[in-house]
Amino acid sequence: MKKVFILFIILIQSTLFAQWGTSSIKMGHFSPSATEGGFIIGYEGGKYIDRGFNFGWSIDWFHKSYVDKKLVAEFNEFYGIAGGSINELRAKTNIHDFPLMITATAKFPVSPFVNAFLSGGIGAEVLIIHYRDFQNTDESELHGAFDFNWRLGFGIGYELGRRSEIFGEIAYHSSTPSWEYDVTDNNGFKRTFEREFDMSGIMARVGFRFYY
Repeated sequence: MKKVFILFIILIQSTLFAQWGTSSIKMGHFSPSATEGGFIIGYEGGKYIDRGFNFGWSIDWFHKSYVDKKLVAEFNEFYGIAGGSINELRAKTNIHDFPLMITATAKFPVSPFVNAFLSGGIGAEVLIIHYRDFQNTDESELHGAFDFNWRLGFGIGYELGRRSEIFGEIAYHSSTPSWEYDVTDNNGFKRTFEREFDMSGIMARVGFRFYY
């Protein structure tokens, strides 16, 4: 009877723990291939299955304004380098990147207050692009691009208390949203350009996580 009672207590404790939720705020530096690196901020929520594993979801935001050098080269090749400065203006791009992911994290105790963890995720990349009109460079166009994404990372967390910790992580993120659009020059000649945004790269972040 005693063994049954102990087993029952363990089962209740495991069930209660499985109901624990977690929320994290992360911020740091992201260096995608398409642009120069910059600030990224994100939120991650989840539920613990047991003491060392949880499923969740995340959303991040990365913003960058830059000149698309690849597009400048295509414009120069097709229309000539005489209009190089105009082509650079045409290639000015402003992006807002929103990776949406389903995530999983496994924790491994290192010491009484320190945990290592591995994390991964899959989902969709939502890219909002402001780009210059080819003929009237003072005006901007708005377009959305989408792609599948995935991410792998690892990190170290330090427990501040029973239900809170600070952590640092490094992750590799992979996604390449793209879309096509037609450009007509002053002579009425039309060409289709593909805008590919390689959002793959390394992100290094610190954050705060709490449990409830």
